[in-house]
Amino acid sequence: MLDRIDRGMRLLAGFLAIMGGLALIAIILITVLSVSGRALLFIGLGPIRGDFELVELGTGFAVFAFLPWVQINRQHASVEILTMQLSGKINRLIDMGADLLMLAIAVLLTWKHWDGTLDKLAYGETTFIIQYPIWWAYASGLAGAIGFVLTSFWCVVLSARALLTGQDQAHGEMQH
Repeated sequence: MLDRIDRGMRLLAGFLAIMGGLALIAIILITVLSVSGRALLFIGLGPIRGDFELVELGTGFAVFAFLPWVQINRQHASVEILTMQLSGKINRLIDMGADLLMLAIAVLLTWKHWDGTLDKLAYGETTFIIQYPIWWAYASGLAGAIGFVLTSFWCVVLSARALLTGQDQAHGEMQH
């Protein structure tokens, strides 16, 4: 049962990361086309209207979309120079504490992001140039934020299991 949940969480995190990667590719294409259009004004081309607004939207989504992948694969920055010298049990306790803190941060971030989305929706604010509702950008980030909460919770479960069984977890290893 736990293996199926783990596989599902990894699939969710992987899917969100791929979507974030596709968003970054779209951002790159928009930027290249817009800059090229500016350079080719003399032949009648021009920049993409609202290019920076589209880049903001895509970047916000991508950042949130990558968080679950980083968390599930334990790829956050860590300082191992000290922990290498500590026992397995101490390292499992550190992992548990770090995962609990990350879960708290994920929940807080998602909660406040949800509040921001509702606020933008209520006020009907739109972007200046292409006039898309700003709440769309906020809502797109919520998918990654919710995935971040789910994967952070799962990492707490994995850390608790490692602490109880005395078996170390793999850190930063992708499983296919």
